[in-house]
Amino acid sequence: MNPDLSWVLNDLLQVPGARHAILVSSDGLLLANSSAIGRDDAETVAAAMSSMQSLSRAVAPFIGTRDPGRWRQTLLEYEGGWIFLITAGAGAYLAAAAAADVDMEAMSFRMQQQVTALGKAMTTPPRQDAGAEI
Repeated sequence: MNPDLSWVLNDLLQVPGARHAILVSSDGLLLANSSAIGRDDAETVAAAMSSMQSLSRAVAPFIGTRDPGRWRQTLLEYEGGWIFLITAGAGAYLAAAAAADVDMEAMSFRMQQQVTALGKAMTTPPRQDAGAEI
């Protein structure tokens, strides 16, 4: 059973100018979406974000260093706004759309906070009787 994570994604939309947020698996499956975007649209965007993340990793050597390090974030700018894509743990990515005038620092900071919240929400605590004989 997948937990309902829309509350975490909806919280991201508290940043003025934030529009939509989705959580996507590395293979392009939609894991969760904010209420501001319909499921069909979110699934289409999820597949694209997975491809965008893969493309971002592929072009990393273009920055001109021998070891570009780990991929951290991809930003796409359009006349009407921004798309942010960051890692959200092993095999998951958080994508968000925002207006052109969004405070980019506030948006990036909130996304990092939400990744932390997602990690806590998706972690199952160990059972108290783990390893106990029955």
